[in-house]
Amino acid sequence: MLRMSTLFLRTLREDPADAEVPSHKLMVRGGYVRRAAPGVYSWMPLGKMVLDNVAAVIREEMDRIGGQEVLLPALLPREYYDASGRWTEYGDSIFRLKDRKGADYLLGPTHEELFTLLVKGEYSSYKDFPVILYQIQEKFRDEARPRAGVLRGREFHMKDSYSFDLDDEGLERSYELHRQAYIRAFDRLGLRYVIVSAMSGAMGGSASEEFLAETPTGEDTFVRSTESDYAANVEAVRTPAPPALPIEGQPEAQVHHTPNTPTIETLVDFFNAAGLGRTFTAADTLKNVLVKTRAPGAADWEVMGIGVPGDREVDMKRLEAVLHPAEVALLDEADFAANPFLVKGYVGPNALLHNKLRYLVDPRVVEGSAWITGADKADHHVMNLVCGRDFVPDGTIEAAEVREGDPSPDGKGTLYTARGIEIGHIFQLGRKFANAFELDALGPDGKPRRVTMGSYGIGVSRVVAAIVEQSHDDKGIIWPREVAPADVHVVGTGKGEQIEVALRIAGELEERGVRVLVDDRKGVSPGVKFTDAELLGVPTALIVGKGLDQGVVELRDRATGERAEIPLETAVERVAAVVDGG
Repeated sequence: MLRMSTLFLRTLREDPADAEVPSHKLMVRGGYVRRAAPGVYSWMPLGKMVLDNVAAVIREEMDRIGGQEVLLPALLPREYYDASGRWTEYGDSIFRLKDRKGADYLLGPTHEELFTLLVKGEYSSYKDFPVILYQIQEKFRDEARPRAGVLRGREFHMKDSYSFDLDDEGLERSYELHRQAYIRAFDRLGLRYVIVSAMSGAMGGSASEEFLAETPTGEDTFVRSTESDYAANVEAVRTPAPPALPIEGQPEAQVHHTPNTPTIETLVDFFNAAGLGRTFTAADTLKNVLVKTRAPGAADWEVMGIGVPGDREVDMKRLEAVLHPAEVALLDEADFAANPFLVKGYVGPNALLHNKLRYLVDPRVVEGSAWITGADKADHHVMNLVCGRDFVPDGTIEAAEVREGDPSPDGKGTLYTARGIEIGHIFQLGRKFANAFELDALGPDGKPRRVTMGSYGIGVSRVVAAIVEQSHDDKGIIWPREVAPADVHVVGTGKGEQIEVALRIAGELEERGVRVLVDDRKGVSPGVKFTDAELLGVPTALIVGKGLDQGVVELRDRATGERAEIPLETAVERVAAVVDGG
């Protein structure tokens, strides 16, 4: 039994000044967490209970698929991450430190390297596989802009698991086992979520899916189809390319003097006013965005051009995802000065290609398509520049913004956008880390086989916040029963008899296995107690108040707001039935 008279808890009436999203506001106001530093939070007693309840559901579903729990260190030596290349790839996003002897360490952001070495040190035969290992522990990432409370922190709780198989078919089975385990876990946690295709990023590998909790406050944008179950993170959307066009018969490219056309809009207006016998739109222009990239650990930047239809912008998040782990930045004035053949505002494909700079285009820029684009000369543009005749790009790249109404990549319907919080991510890693550490097992024929791996994560602390984002009202949190810190909040509103009766009911409920939070505080007004009960969000409340004189107490449902007066003598049975789902 939790007694509020002794519970280490202070609720707040005002939102914290730095809070932007509901979960941040309500978890701080409800005394579930307290800020220790930017992106670093302490979990208070009620918050720790919720966190443990979420972890318990995840743990049960991992055990159900044969996962075995271990606990690896969070302090990791550099040598393992040098072997995989990720000491450099991670850049500034990890916490690095030196011990007193000058050796390099990092605080673990994820544990593929250590899990691979763990299995390599213990298993060597095909008889040992497959195996699934997992842990639930703190992870660390040096977020540039920690925000939204525990949703984007620099220290966070995570479940990460790893599968080890001898062939690709085994990896596919392990991947599907995790996929189903995640579905069961998130269903039990009462989350509304969508599974989307995703990018693998620093993890590498092939198949990759994210589980996103749908909420307007989510940081991830994803798209869905109007006519199918297609869903993808924006970074993973693949643009359907139109068919190539015939080059023969296309008019010759012509350079036009185009003064006072600093924008796509003014450029289109210029050509529409030129009396050329047709109407032009922004989609007829080719916008060339200049960026520079630098591989991890490299000293020099490489300039490259990205060509997209003029009615689109380059989505830097998509571009960064495609070019990861390289750094990406737009060119600045010093870069243009160092490359005088790049005429700012009038760059065309050929200035890049003739100077051996990489030039990648949107998939819609197909062979035979004709464009208005920069003529590589101030105040000049070229018309009818034909792809495949007048310029040949080095390849295609998914960098243009994805918009509502775009055709769905599966050919069914159009796309619409939504927002979500990433709560889980599953990868088929393949042999990236097994190759780095030479993780082999002897097959039945006595020959070594390279093990293949999967990596699967759930942000445990992020799940807690996602639940609050989806389940709250203007009064406070509404916890699903599976994760709530208690099943019932018994509130004694008076100074004497009401509190005594509340304690007695709480004791009887506890004997029946019901988890109880009882407000037995003296000298606290009923209004404050009711406000706290709504803020804390326990699914069921039992109010022992003025009705006690008539032998009744009030039963409240936090989610629906329904209230009912029930006889005191049957209160314990009624509450126990509600908790049991009756």
